[in-house]
Amino acid sequence: MNVIEKILAAHSCEAELHPGKIVDVSLDAVMANDATACLAIDIFKEQIGAERVFDPEKVILIMDHYTPSSSIAAADSHNKMRDFAKEQGLPYVYDGVGVCHQLMMEHHVVPGQVVIGADSHTCSYGALGVLATGMGSTDVAVAWSQGRIWMKVPEGISIHVTGKWPKGVYAKDLILRIVGDLTAGGATYRAICFKGAAIEALGMAERMTLANMVIEAGAKFAYIQPDEKTRAYLEQMDRQEYLVYEDDEDAVYEQTLDFDIGHLEPQIAYPHSVDNVKDLFEFKGLPLNELFLGACTNGRYEDLEVAASVLKGRKVAKGVRFLITPASTNVYLRAVKSGLISVLVESGAMIGTPGCSACFGGTGGILGKNERLLSTANRNFRGRVGSPESEIYLASPATVAASALTGCITDPREVLQ
Repeated sequence: MNVIEKILAAHSCEAELHPGKIVDVSLDAVMANDATACLAIDIFKEQIGAERVFDPEKVILIMDHYTPSSSIAAADSHNKMRDFAKEQGLPYVYDGVGVCHQLMMEHHVVPGQVVIGADSHTCSYGALGVLATGMGSTDVAVAWSQGRIWMKVPEGISIHVTGKWPKGVYAKDLILRIVGDLTAGGATYRAICFKGAAIEALGMAERMTLANMVIEAGAKFAYIQPDEKTRAYLEQMDRQEYLVYEDDEDAVYEQTLDFDIGHLEPQIAYPHSVDNVKDLFEFKGLPLNELFLGACTNGRYEDLEVAASVLKGRKVAKGVRFLITPASTNVYLRAVKSGLISVLVESGAMIGTPGCSACFGGTGGILGKNERLLSTANRNFRGRVGSPESEIYLASPATVAASALTGCITDPREVLQ
């Protein structure tokens, strides 16, 4: 078996599994955020008729999409979540301290687990060797009640990445290129396993960026084999007990893809689909109105560090808005203590409350008619951040920061210090 099949077998009391089989899987954690939790609460109480969650320690509620409350409806939703948490005795309820996926990786998940969340980018946890996937509020409500959910064992795609990372090219550029090559439906209900020396060279922040965006090609899971970097990250978070699974020697994958990043250029996903990906030079000089650095894709300390290295001693171009939102309070505090926040604010950037922010325009950064946004987020769908007559382009933190200096799409290799 491959590692995906092994983990699912361990969580379904099966001796052996192969793609296509339907299995009943026990869950290590179930997460919902303020965009999805209230519907799950209604289904849990009114349609299922459940009284208690299966394990209060494994049900996590996170308020991140609309924090601080951006409307009366958002405030009412938050109160509904707080009331449910109190009724059920849930110890893990997070309010305005970060994006759900960042908080799950900082505080909860470990390798070898199976986790679901009522958010499509739950696949992010694959960076830590977790089988994690997004599901709808109905599935989450059932999982709250039963502690189990059914899944089909997915086919696997092994992506082997080699080569030395060029200056100004990052994991975001690689995953944009992969999604562009696979297309939006090219990995539907597959597990994408990232392998190779170029992956091993990445830190945890960059690995999280890769895992986060496999859903943009339709994938069920992302997976990166845990190693010393994984262990060091988890030790920092005081999580040291977990199981690590590996492929059998004769493990089978549906397909294997090879990528050599040695000659990869900075990439841009242009409107209005994530798989509309081209080399940056095709958009170089395109005027911008707003730039955003943050989201569960690229709001970590290392991303802010890259931006600060570009912006130090320089100013954001006149006439553009540069929004930066740390992925969590931990990230924010670290950036304050190291001086990164001072560098970014002095350059003219605006720092937001940890959360989803302008990734989808839930709390700020809304675009007007005919405006253009260059974002480190994971989606560029029409109308996602305001007017349906605006445009969203996706790129790496370095490209976003470089473009903030000029007010137009700029190659980061020209300004990296």
